Amino acid sequence: MAKYIGLMSGTSMDGVDAVLCDITLTSCNTLAAHSVPYPTELLSALNVLCSEGPDELNTFSIADRLVAEVFAQVTLELLEKSSLTASDITAIGSHGQTVRHHPNSDVLSAQFSSSSIRGFTCQLGDPNTIAVLTGIDVIADFRRKDIALGGQGAPLVPAFHNTVFASNHSHRALVNIGGIANISLLAPERDNAPPKGFDTGPGNTLMDQWISLHCNKPFDKDGAWAASGNPHSGLLQQLLLDKYFSLPAPKSTGREYFNIDWLSNTLADYFPSSAHLESEETDLNLAPQDVQATLLVLTGETIATEVKRHLPAKNADGDVSEVIVCGGGAFNKSLVKYLEDTLSHYRVSDSFTLGIHPQHVEGAAFAWLAHAYIHDIPGNVPEVTGASKQSVLGAMYKKT
Repeated sequence: MAKYIGLMSGTSMDGVDAVLCDITLTSCNTLAAHSVPYPTELLSALNVLCSEGPDELNTFSIADRLVAEVFAQVTLELLEKSSLTASDITAIGSHGQTVRHHPNSDVLSAQFSSSSIRGFTCQLGDPNTIAVLTGIDVIADFRRKDIALGGQGAPLVPAFHNTVFASNHSHRALVNIGGIANISLLAPERDNAPPKGFDTGPGNTLMDQWISLHCNKPFDKDGAWAASGNPHSGLLQQLLLDKYFSLPAPKSTGREYFNIDWLSNTLADYFPSSAHLESEETDLNLAPQDVQATLLVLTGETIATEVKRHLPAKNADGDVSEVIVCGGGAFNKSLVKYLEDTLSHYRVSDSFTLGIHPQHVEGAAFAWLAHAYIHDIPGNVPEVTGASKQSVLGAMYKKT
């Protein structure tokens, strides 16, 4: 076995996770983990960078170094916590912090004609800085090779999920609910079939932004505020009309698409005479907690719809299919209850049942991707991302 550290900060930007793993060609065991939040000033800058604005290049370049310093900090604290040194670690796999994800050339630019626009994805966290500060080789920039091959550059976790979590007998869906929710559909190992996967749509991001706007809280603990409201069926149906939900895979998205402006526009379309978003209720008596309840159902329904569409409830032998939830959404009791109720013909649980903390699955995935790079193992799944072929992902940034 060799030890790797995976570094991950998702679209929720609720902190940086470092996950220590022992990895072989056939296993990935999580040994320890540590998390730190972004400093307030940096978090503010990252939120600004998720949309177009002035002084972007300077802000981007400074934040690139500052994110790397936080990634190095969490790594060093994890080493100390685990009584290890840099020499004990083969490599770090760093996802970076995504601030823009436009793989489909769906942006406009005053500098380029529409025929010149190219798809792209952008992650901050200079790997050179991480390598120098930690004294450990860093594998990073995993997404852009897949995009160069015509893919979405996301999701990249299905290859890891399939290697580590596929069952011998039953079908499984790994559902990661971060800021954005993504799903990996795993056939039984005996079928020898590649995994499927894609982003289903918003995970926590809309709920987090809505409760921040109205209650000045970073997230809805246990889904309690959503549970105090009543989902509005008409608004839910309006939200579900968005074109993203009917797109076929491969597809991926981010908070540059599903954000508070997207929600505001939908509310304005559906309730044209309603008051400002910050008010306690609209003219049609839609309280903020009702919107929160509707957003929770939106996340749950878009996940459940894709599970039922792509995953049989049982295999030919009668084994019940499993839905394994991970990411921060696994701790939203109201959301998990919705999934359990809606997917009653499936066995719904969280990744604790597979021996890994729900918050550590994605970090472990990027530790595994670093291992895959070193051992020339393809990290993408063309059936998932739409890339023209499998490829080893990432690049190495040496500590010296």
